[in-house]
Order: sequence, then structure tokens, then C-alpha cells
Amino acid sequence: MASRWPSILWLVRHGQSAGNVARDAAHEQGLVRITLTGRDVDVPLSPLGEDQARALGAWFAAGGDQPDVLLSSSYVRAQQTAALFRDAGGCAADIPICVDERLREKEFGILDGLTTPGVAATYPDQAEFRRILGKFYHRPPGGESWADVILRLRSLLDTVSLHHAEQRVMIVAHQVVVLCLRYVIESLSEAEILAIDAEADVANCSVTEYRLDPREGAFGKLVLSRYNVTAPMEEAGAAVTSAPEPIQAVRG
Repeated sequence: MASRWPSILWLVRHGQSAGNVARDAAHEQGLVRITLTGRDVDVPLSPLGEDQARALGAWFAAGGDQPDVLLSSSYVRAQQTAALFRDAGGCAADIPICVDERLREKEFGILDGLTTPGVAATYPDQAEFRRILGKFYHRPPGGESWADVILRLRSLLDTVSLHHAEQRVMIVAHQVVVLCLRYVIESLSEAEILAIDAEADVANCSVTEYRLDPREGAFGKLVLSRYNVTAPMEEAGAAVTSAPEPIQAVRG
């Protein structure tokens, strides 16, 4: 029986963004708010993030499997990462970048743009709610919890299984999206995925790879073959960066 799943599924976090850089600077200076204007959706890659995306494309171009399908978050930094990856030979030049808003960054609502001290000073009740509920279930007003992100990603994976079965698919998105996709694909518990999150941040332009095992179940199963691999940047001499997902918007 034919599989419902891609033959290979890659999950990639976008390259370092200007928001990541601004966030680090704001925390170093003890600021209440990250000094960025405009919408989070429009935050671009930093120059280093562009180099990371090119390094990722060159790494895929050097040999081995390449994606037949490119799916991207609707956020500018993810689309730029996918485009630079493709331009560097990571996949065929004529493959379109399919933008899907279900892959967007976790929404932070009223906490968007605040640093951790800024949240504590401005919305101490939300800081306490998050402490009690944990990041998996805490939903700031106007924002999302991890559980909310998972709901839209379950729908996204249904689309992938319907339209891209037995193809090689790459998803370019965000740290929380990568982690929440692991939660769904591997049927993890809240405790298991939070333990993975606590071990290390998902690095910018890192590669998480699943391969189809047709022997598992009636339609096969996606099996994790590698997680958070940073070899593309290391081999190209590009800096490896990551940013945590604190209580506030990381713009990551």
C-alpha cells in the first residue's frame, strides 16, 4: 500500500534574523523592549543569517538527497532562508517556495517585543501565569500557547500527507514550529518535548531529518534520523547561532 508520508522530511529553522540580534542587544542593555519597529512577520535575516542560509544550500548541493518540495513560513526571514537555500543549489532552481501561514512563528500577543525584564515589569500577572502553567499551555492575551501552535501544525501535516506523499519535503520555519512538529510526528508527551527543548535551542539553519520506514504500520512511519544538525554552517565556516524562546517574543 502506498505511503501517506514524504520519503524524507527536513525541518529547518530560518537563519539568524535581525530580531535575534536586536533581542540579544536589548537583554545585554537591560532594556524593557526590543528596539525594532514594524511587524514581526517583516523582520528580515541578518547578514550572518543570509550566510547561514547559503551555507545550508551549499551543503545540500554538495551531494545526497535534495528536496522536491519547499514549504515556508509566511514570515520574511523564513522565506528569505528558503530562497537563499535554493539559490545556493540546495534544490532545483525551478522549485517554487510554497508559503503556508500555518508554519508562522508562535504569536506572543501583548508580550510581543518585550524582554524578560520587560514582561516582569509590565505584565507581572502573565509572568506568574506562565510560571504556573508552563510554556506548553500558557497563552498570553492575543497570543498562542504551544498547544495552539500544535493544532495548526496537525492540519499542516494533513496537507503534507495529502499532496506530498513519497516526495522529499523541506519545511523552513521557526524554533517552536520545529519542536512542535517533533511533538506531533513522534507522538511525544509534554514532558518529553520540553525536555528536548531544555537540552539545547534549535540552531539557526540547523537540519532535523525524518526518513520514511515503510515497514512501520499500514502506511509507513516517519522516523527521526538526525536532529539539530549544524554541520552546514560549521563546514562553511559560518557562525552557529541560536536563540531561546523566553516568555516574550524572541522574534526568532
